[in-house]
Amino acid sequence: MLAGLSVDYVVRLEQGRARHPSAAVLSSLARALRLSEEERDHLFRIGGVAIPSVSTIPRHIPPGVQHIVDRLAEVPVAVFSAAWDALLVNDLWLTLFDGPPLGGRDANLMWREFAAGTSRVRHTREGVLEYRQALVADARVAAARYPDDVALASLIADLRRVSLEFERSWRSATIAAHRESRKTVESPLVGEITFDCDVLSAPSSDLRLVVYTVVPGSPDADKLDLLRVSAVRTFAS
Repeated sequence: MLAGLSVDYVVRLEQGRARHPSAAVLSSLARALRLSEEERDHLFRIGGVAIPSVSTIPRHIPPGVQHIVDRLAEVPVAVFSAAWDALLVNDLWLTLFDGPPLGGRDANLMWREFAAGTSRVRHTREGVLEYRQALVADARVAAARYPDDVALASLIADLRRVSLEFERSWRSATIAAHRESRKTVESPLVGEITFDCDVLSAPSSDLRLVVYTVVPGSPDADKLDLLRVSAVRTFAS
């Protein structure tokens, strides 16, 4: 369940009847089993799949990052790749945003912001411009750092094609960085909640941890408590 694979397929893998697992399947298993990078590489070798290259975006979540997410269960937390693909989200994040699903374009923050228009986060006009410029700057840095990442190149090409704003920012080569910010999220369950948003980096794996917190004792904290109860009921059922 954690790897998003059927029991039957896992059994066939264990019995040697499924002999050609894909890199995506092995990555999902490595994440669910909380393997270290060395253990993941061994899994890829015995699965007959090439070990991820240093010139492609790392998508493996080390056990240490997993532990941090586990310890922050009281607040919404998500782990993103250098291309802003959602790799891991906790139950409270899922309840707050009703997703995004892990995998596919809908799990990419840049795609949701520039192309899909499905973000529940509200910014001020100045805030949204700064936020979007930072996303485009991240895409430019990732493209230079991981030149062989086909998925990233395809994402950037599609964003430049469907979003005039992304194309303009890409051409301008604006330098921007993510800073601590306040964001308002529209929740169908409890209404608007204003969060302090922090983006934390895991340099060894180039992952980003996005953590949403609220002011203790505030009305937003009360709403987050209600959301937390909802998350417990949803994922316990």
